[in-house]
Amino acid sequence: MRSNGLWSKRNLKPAALRRWAVKIVWIGGGAAIVALIFWTGAGSVRLAIETAGWAVGVVLLIRGAAVAASGLGWFALFPSAVRPTALTCVLIRFLREGANSLLPMTQVGGEVIGARALTLRGLPASLSAASIIVDVLLQAVTQLLFAVVGVVTLAKMDRASDIRGVVTLIIAVGAPALLGFYFVQRPEGQRALKMLATRVVGERQWLPFGAIDALYSRLASIYANRLGICVAGSIHMTVWFFGVFEVWLLMCAMGFQAKFSWAVVIESLLQAIRGAAFAMPAALGAQEGGLIALCALFGVPASAAIAISLIKRVPDVVWGAPSLLGWQMLEGSMLLAGEDAGRSRKT
Repeated sequence: MRSNGLWSKRNLKPAALRRWAVKIVWIGGGAAIVALIFWTGAGSVRLAIETAGWAVGVVLLIRGAAVAASGLGWFALFPSAVRPTALTCVLIRFLREGANSLLPMTQVGGEVIGARALTLRGLPASLSAASIIVDVLLQAVTQLLFAVVGVVTLAKMDRASDIRGVVTLIIAVGAPALLGFYFVQRPEGQRALKMLATRVVGERQWLPFGAIDALYSRLASIYANRLGICVAGSIHMTVWFFGVFEVWLLMCAMGFQAKFSWAVVIESLLQAIRGAAFAMPAALGAQEGGLIALCALFGVPASAAIAISLIKRVPDVVWGAPSLLGWQMLEGSMLLAGEDAGRSRKT
């Protein structure tokens, strides 16, 4: 008997399945956070947040500075002849972070929205996409180096060999993946992509190879800007340490005699865990579980770890929500402009 309900074959298209899967993971991650709060003791978590007090506001400022700096790093990648304004890059960077943190999509969905927003500001789609691709690669490479810093720091402390082994495995898997991602952006990758696309569509020459060529041409121009690559990479590497200050400040505000090296280990390995959980929206649950395990290495209780995680999510809302609202206003203005142009042509 054929089903006409929600789960019929007609409705279960791959794209719809992916959307449902992401939403389920998003809801499940939120439920995991609630469960962890009750497991550690809701009262203890609330008390830890209240103890942090003024540090919450400072974390907001630190995160705002970090996102703005990341936007400037992205700005540095563009060749000078086709470069958008620094303010545009900073604002869209806030949008990218907000979308990744607040919307029920994987942690790369914000990059797609960012490329779209940059195109709406008048840049060619090929340049927008290419700049995002290189920016994401640089961010991933510096994140990997940041994780190495954490593993080395932890090794010097002679602690937690089990956790060090797990994170080392993540790094060992991540390095070849990044090399593969870079290879795809090279001319060899372009040829491989065209060959694969040709096999998929056969001899149909309408395949938009022109769009592929335009993208790779933009990638080549960005990589030719070696000074910009170095500047952007240095900025991204520096920005990772902003998170270290967040963790160190929160632990100190909660009354722990925390060393800065503790925060280096916790934040760097936490980001490695978040990177491994990129398919989970906002790393819901993964961040909280990772913080509980990492903070336990230094005697910080689970309730305080959950409080730190929740406080680290506050900037996501404070900075992300206005960015998403601005994006919707931009989309709305472009839609209205298109309707006005259509009416003008009819008259």
